[in-house]
Order: sequence, then C-alpha cells, then structure tokens
Amino acid sequence: MANKNPLQHKARKRFGQNFLVDFGVIRHIVRAIGPQTDDNIVEIGPGQGAITASLLESCTELNVIELDRDLIPILKVKFDRNPGFKVHECDALKFDFAGLAQAERPLRVVGNLPYNISTPLIFHLLSYKDCIADMHFMLQKEVVMRLAAKPGDKNYGRLSVMAQYWCETEDLFDVPPECFDPAPKVVSAIVRLTPHKNLPYPAQSFEELERVVKLAFSQRRKTLRNALKPLLETLPENTELCVDLGCRAEQLGLEQFVALANQITELQKLA
Repeated sequence: MANKNPLQHKARKRFGQNFLVDFGVIRHIVRAIGPQTDDNIVEIGPGQGAITASLLESCTELNVIELDRDLIPILKVKFDRNPGFKVHECDALKFDFAGLAQAERPLRVVGNLPYNISTPLIFHLLSYKDCIADMHFMLQKEVVMRLAAKPGDKNYGRLSVMAQYWCETEDLFDVPPECFDPAPKVVSAIVRLTPHKNLPYPAQSFEELERVVKLAFSQRRKTLRNALKPLLETLPENTELCVDLGCRAEQLGLEQFVALANQITELQKLA
C-alpha cells in the first residue's frame, strides 16, 4: 500500500474548511492587504498555506493560528525555513491576540474564516481593537454585505451598526465558489475592517447601545415605537426622544442610534 502523502489534506466539514486554490485571486487578496516588510501580520486559518506563501514573500514575520492539528505539519514543512514564521495550534475564538501586539507594531489580521464562526470571531477580535491596525477577511458574501450595509439597505441590521461603531468597513470584491476546493455553495467576498482610532460617535454606555440596537432590529418590520416598547416603558411619560419613533430601525444611521442610546442613558441617571 502506498504511503499517504504528508502534504495532502482532505478538507474537513467540521472545521468549515474550503481551501483557496485560485492563484489569481490569492494575488488579488494579497495586493488588497498590501503587506510590508516590517508588518506584524497574523493569519487565522491558513489551511494549506495558499495565502501564507504570498504573505511571506513580503513580510519577515508571520504568526498563523490553526485549529486543525493535521495541518500543522504541512505548514511547518512548507514554511519553517522562514525564521519569522510561527504556528499557534489553538482556537482563534479563545486566542489572546494582545500577546502578539507590540507598541509600535499593531497587528494586521488576515483570514479565510469558516462561515460558522465568522461573526463571533470578528467581535472577539474587536475586543483587541486598540492593538489592531486592520483586518482583511474572506467571508460569506451575505455577511460582508451586512457588515458594510448602510441605512435603507435590506442588508442593514444589527451587525452593520455594531461593526461600524468600531470600524470602517469596506466590501472589496467577490470570490466565486470555483476558486475553492471543495467549492462552497455560496459566493464569498473580501472585507476590510479598519478600527477607528477615535470613535466617530462615542456611546456613553456601549451596553445601552447594544440593547437599543438589539431591540430595534428584533422586530425590524415594526416601527421603533413598537420595537422599543419594553425600553420606552421604563422612561418617564411623554419623554421627547431625539429620533422619530415612527421610523423603522433600518432607517436610522449609526449616529442616530448612538444619540438615542446616550439620551436613554441620561434619562436613566435621572430616574
């Protein structure tokens, strides 16, 4: 019986693996990232190293985070000759990214993220926003559209507001299924998330903002007067709010949501 090739790996459904194999798309992604020699880059889910190889052509230091232990030897065989290459075998959802950051070298995070963990992983990373310069991710096209959507867009919702509170979001370009092995059943897209150095609309209480946005979009076909009813009932009668309660949630921009949350925070202090 022939020995199994140690550099061959079958994609695993439980890890949501779809390996990028189109070299034209890989070059396009790396050009969008624009890696520089001294960048402090972290790649999440490098797979078999398709993007990793191109990143290492430009930067001298690269940390990769891989959960599938069967991919670790493949990555080491391919890239251990690079002195700045290091593999972290762990779950990115539990990884302490602050441990890789340096005062003058904030992290640049890159990843072809499994669809089933993309949203929680992005918000895990946003908890380290102060040490991250930017993030470039391959995600399901639908998720990218939601991240970048503006008020009035059917894709605009809770994820749009909360992501844009912390970051500038850019939908860069689509990646069709045939660029992967195995081919997924959905179109993918590349998104760039750049954490704000200074929040454009700071909330007095981020928890209150989260609560307002969650309630507002929980029944998105209803007006704010109805969707926010559990919250409005806690306020003094005849309170004049800073937004039109006859609107629906999708009609309010980030600035309006923050203003509403701040007003509610102030009113609760007086209660």
